[in-house]
Amino acid sequence: MASLTDHLADLVADVDATLLFSPTSSFYERFADDGVEVVVVAPDNDVDAETFVELPLPFDNVKDRIRFGIEGAMDEGLLAEGDEVACVASVFDGGSDAVIRVTVDEGIHTGIYDLFTNSRAEPSVIRDVFEVAIELGQKGQKGKPVGALFVVGDAGKVMNKSRPLSYNPFEKSHVHVGDPIVNVMLKEFSRLDGAFVVSDSGKIVSAYRYLEPAAEGVDIPKGLGARHMSGAAITRDTNSTSIVLSESDGLVRAFKAGELVLEIDPEEY
Repeated sequence: MASLTDHLADLVADVDATLLFSPTSSFYERFADDGVEVVVVAPDNDVDAETFVELPLPFDNVKDRIRFGIEGAMDEGLLAEGDEVACVASVFDGGSDAVIRVTVDEGIHTGIYDLFTNSRAEPSVIRDVFEVAIELGQKGQKGKPVGALFVVGDAGKVMNKSRPLSYNPFEKSHVHVGDPIVNVMLKEFSRLDGAFVVSDSGKIVSAYRYLEPAAEGVDIPKGLGARHMSGAAITRDTNSTSIVLSESDGLVRAFKAGELVLEIDPEEY
């Protein structure tokens, strides 16, 4: 019968890389001469690691933290499909207390990491808008599927390239996405036409905006309609990110620089 030590040895045997999530300097130094590539995944490179992947958000959920760390390492060419990785993370407060072995799969590479780290808006704002779209996709509006379009970042230019479809309920307000009450409002207003415009810092600038960017040369997948076309086009004309929930197929898509960068099924997220 295998002992606990044998089991733990098997857990880390023949790994291609070790991912250390927000380690202390002393803990990191213990891995420096291990013979296996060590990648530090943290908000900042406080330990001066040779190989570092930025973690744009703290991610209380350990699974999300690991998924984003692996995807970031894939984006930087540090990991590839089929690699075996030992992820050393903290589940409870007080330091690294868990080792999780993961086989890198291309399915991990969704595009979410790039969306969070390389958008003009703050990563927490992208996350909050993304989560509203995901929840709308999962639950709909009063049990019925809905579509929605959120344009995040570079709000001044977005407003200049759009016009109102109706009264703007956020015109004189100072509410921000991420507030639970505000998110309820966003879900309710999603029943009506037009885009939501959200600033870099998360302030909801407007609802019911009809986007008027030039669509020539914008190439989106076949079968997607006007909401996706305008959402893609506005990101080419401005430094914004569009997050679109499709009413027809229920998928959440994101566009940057006029191109599709993310496509996720809310039911599988």
